[in-house]
Amino acid sequence: MTKAWKLYDPRLAWILVAPTLMLLLVFLVLPIAVMAIYTFFTFVTAGLETSTLTTANWHEFLTDSYYYGFLLKTLRIGAIIALLCGILGYFPAYFIWATTFKHKWLLLLLLIVPFWISFTIRTYSWINILGEQGVINVALLKLGIISEPLPMLYNEGAVIVGLLHFLLPYMILNVYVSLESIDRTLIAAARSMGCTSAQAFREVTLPLSLPGLAAGLMLCFVLAAGSYVTPQLLGSGRDALFGNLISDTIMSELNWPMGATLSIVLFVVLGFFAAIYTRYMGMSQVVKGLGG
Repeated sequence: MTKAWKLYDPRLAWILVAPTLMLLLVFLVLPIAVMAIYTFFTFVTAGLETSTLTTANWHEFLTDSYYYGFLLKTLRIGAIIALLCGILGYFPAYFIWATTFKHKWLLLLLLIVPFWISFTIRTYSWINILGEQGVINVALLKLGIISEPLPMLYNEGAVIVGLLHFLLPYMILNVYVSLESIDRTLIAAARSMGCTSAQAFREVTLPLSLPGLAAGLMLCFVLAAGSYVTPQLLGSGRDALFGNLISDTIMSELNWPMGATLSIVLFVVLGFFAAIYTRYMGMSQVVKGLGG
């Protein structure tokens, strides 16, 4: 006789998870596998390649410092953005967590509201703020503080500001979720044992919130390093990141095999950092920070 179904039966679990696994296989694993194979195709001319397998694309990447320059700059910008988000995002998250305001949900709502507006529109808005005819330059000129517009747009600084605007809410949410998981009686116990508020924060609150901070750092770094729109709109050619290089290789040079190679390189590099984080911290905190 066939065994009856049991609670937490492995067969039932596989049946329930099968649709998700199929979607992941078709829309994630398969495209990555196709791109990986495409890296070995032979580029002939713009828009034309053959299926003759070659390692020329990988050899070009590994021997040309031009690509290393883009990759190192991308990692540097990603690290800067992550650190700035960590420094600027911790204090708002702590304020939302510690405030006695009874309608705390309004503060969280204000934090989420930017996600309701298109990311592209939010990025374009910085042109009207930082441009030569933007709000800041016009105000400074009318106040007589400057005699000519400041070059605040189309440089690395503008790219960093745009990415901060985009990624800061992710950091705040991750840190806030981590703070919310702290048992407040631990802080009360520390205070009862003679700790000042600053000592209780340093010895109890800060260490227990580090998983959320680490999750925010990892998330902001990966999203910043993989960014394309912000450098494209707010930066110049000198401020392009690796994602812009991939786009130019595919869309301008029509070199799909090399574009696929660069895509796999970025995927592997960012995956390496994510794997390190997962190895020591796990992914549960990131899922919580994203509302999972």
